This record gives sequence, structure tokens and C-alpha cells, in this order.
Amino acid sequence: MRIVSLLPAATEILAGLGAIDDLVGISHECAYPPEVTAKPAVMRRVLDVDVMSQAEIDAEVTRRLHAGEPIYELDIPHLQALAPDLMITQDLCEVCAASPKDLAAALSVLQPEPRVLQLTPRSLADVLENVTEVGEATGRAPQAAALVAAMKQRMAAVAERAARATSRPRVFCMEWLDPPYCSGHWVPEMVELAGGQDALSRKGTDSVRVPWAAVRDWAPEVLVVMPCGYDLAATETLAAALPALPGWADLPAVRAGRVFAADANAYFACPGPRVVDGLALLAHLIHPELFDWTGPPRAFAALRTKTCGGCGQSFLCRPAPGCWCEGVELPAGAAERLGRAYADCLCPQCLGAAAKAPQLTQPRA
Repeated sequence: MRIVSLLPAATEILAGLGAIDDLVGISHECAYPPEVTAKPAVMRRVLDVDVMSQAEIDAEVTRRLHAGEPIYELDIPHLQALAPDLMITQDLCEVCAASPKDLAAALSVLQPEPRVLQLTPRSLADVLENVTEVGEATGRAPQAAALVAAMKQRMAAVAERAARATSRPRVFCMEWLDPPYCSGHWVPEMVELAGGQDALSRKGTDSVRVPWAAVRDWAPEVLVVMPCGYDLAATETLAAALPALPGWADLPAVRAGRVFAADANAYFACPGPRVVDGLALLAHLIHPELFDWTGPPRAFAALRTKTCGGCGQSFLCRPAPGCWCEGVELPAGAAERLGRAYADCLCPQCLGAAAKAPQLTQPRA
């Protein structure tokens, strides 16, 4: 069988079923497991999101959806050359897939016309059902059944332990930063199973914009920054703007040091087998007294809000190793002049200004 996956989750499912060798084409976003990146990409973004802010992306995607303009393009000649027997896509989110119009145009010229499997996961049960569907479509039903059983067992174990918690902290999962979006579809269910509660989320349906005032009123005790389409490094960069939000420093999660950036692409935005890892990660972030995290160390990062001793503004600082200010060189004597303010870290602007003084430099202690 020759399979083209236009969906990262489908690609991960295929890998979990041992069908990577049957995969002949992928979308530009399929990157896990790493060996799939050797497959040719047959879909690309129309927007150059790497040079756009989140606000610009949100505005342009909204405009294109209203105008009926594409967000992605299919490489139809390449698809013709690949001659797939099966194409897997989704009709859940217009922002994350080729439009039905573009897909129809591709199918009209593919001979013979491949079978199309559309996945529409809105819940964890749907994610499990998708594994079964892909298994049946690829002749790997036994492997799919085994994978589903393993996923169910892990989810049940998390839910059982989380039920022992003496509290259910208020959680806010932020799926977009500018403007703020709540979590939707399967993520609210993951929060519940992990022993938290998120009143701003939308279980089983699309995430939506939420007023920042509503987040302040909810007063989350745990805040997880998981913007759709971003890995951890990109999320950490975006999160630097959060302290400028009104009332940020007063949020219980901020005061308690329980704000986290997460690798959304790996654990939350992609409804494949790794959502079980995402559930385990949420359980650790919400109830660290009950759950250890044994996965990759760069699955998440704690984001500490500090007050700059130089200008008095709030800013985010990551704990070492990996803090943005490591390796910054200061003019001789600057550390002494900055005194205790520098010992407790300065914001990037103040530390950058100090580093530009035209004197001999010495590394930060």
C-alpha cells in the first residue's frame, strides 16, 4: 500500500502501527518520528509564519478563512507521481489542513483515485477510534488494537492516581497567546483526567479567543502555555511577552511559580499516540506530589516571573541551565555597581544596556 499522510497525527499513528515503510508522502508539518522527515512533503503553507507575529497570523488566517482563500497548497504533480492508494487527512480544523476544495482538485486528477480517510477527533475516545480506523484502512487491525489497549491502560493509570489528589487546582491551558485562546477538543478532558479543572476550556469543540479579563477572574493556579503549532523553544520565545498583560504578576500561578511552557506540537496539538504522554505531563505539572515526569527533559520549561531591579518591570526568566542571560558579558565592575539587583537577575533590556558600556568585559558569575 502507498500512503500519503496530510496530518502529523496520522503519521504518528502509522509509525505506531509499523507502517512507515508504506508512507510515500507527508505534509510539511509531519516531523515525528524523525525518520519520516526523509519522506517527500506534498503540502506547504501559503503563509510565511516564521516572520509573522501571533497577532498577524491570527488576523491573516481569519481573513483567508472568511474570503475562502487557501492556507495550504497541495503539490498535485508530486501527488500524481506518488500515485497513493490511501490519503489520510482531517476535516476537524480548517486552520490545520488542506481545504476540501483543494483536496477535491487533487483527487480529480489522481488516477486511479485513492481512498481518502478523514479523521475528526474531538475527544480522547475519538483519538483512540482514529487509531482503530487507520489500522483497519491499512490492514493492521491487530496492531491498532494493541496500541489502543496500551494507550487506554496508561490513561486509566493516570486517572486513577489523580483521583487520590486532595485538591483540583484551577488550570488554564493557553493554546494561543496573542490574542489569548483557551484550550479545546481533547485537551480539557486531559486536564480533568490529570486532576485539574479549567472552566475556560471548551471540551469537544474548537478553542476560541477569551478576554484576558476572564483569565484574571479565573485566577489559574497552574498556567500551561501550549500554542498550537509551536515547539518548546518557540513557545519560550513567545511567552516573553506575557508579563506585559494586565494583572499578570497577581495571578496565583505566577506568584507560586507554576507557569510552564510546553511542547504543544509533541504532546497536545497532535491527536496521536503521544497525547498519552501529554496526559502524563499535565498530571506532573498539576500534581507534582503524585506524578514524576520521566519523559524528555525539554518537554516543558518552568517560566519564572521576576521583577527587574533596574527598571522595576516584570519579566520571564528560566532557571539554569538554559537561562537567556547565561554567557552575557558585562563591563569590568558592572556586576559590583549593579549589586544585589544583578544577583537576582535583570530584564533583558537593562542587562543588555549594561553590557554595552565601553569597558573591559568580564563574564557573568
